[in-house]
Amino acid sequence: MDLSNLKPAEGSVKIRKRIGRGPGSGLGGTSTRGHKGAKSRSGYSRKIGFEGGQMPMQRRLPKFGFKNINRVEYKAISLATLQELADSKQLTKISVSDLVEAGFVSSKRLVKILAKGELTAKLEVSAHAFSKAAIEAIEKAGGTAVTL
Repeated sequence: MDLSNLKPAEGSVKIRKRIGRGPGSGLGGTSTRGHKGAKSRSGYSRKIGFEGGQMPMQRRLPKFGFKNINRVEYKAISLATLQELADSKQLTKISVSDLVEAGFVSSKRLVKILAKGELTAKLEVSAHAFSKAAIEAIEKAGGTAVTL
């Protein structure tokens, strides 16, 4: 074994077509691009949604709807979830950080408490928003709702 016998490992070198290297190569001339047209030119790149000159889908379909840029999205948490959390961790105060720690909410989301389920524990709940029924249910159980 010497340097003149070295070869790359089987399958490690891929043989590719060397196009545009003259007529003797068999891949000269149009270099596999066909004759004329945009795709035969250098620098061609098809635009997203291009349909060969036909009116593209995004221009054929009408615009509709409305997207409010001022919309505030909340992650909804039910009273039943709060009761479950209070029971499992023996909490009297529940804040957004407790919900994040328990894995109910992402730290970047705003939290709104909704009145789904029963609340029996006396809790001090702090969140970004509350439904009216949720505030009533929390106060009925002897707790307080603190809006952040």
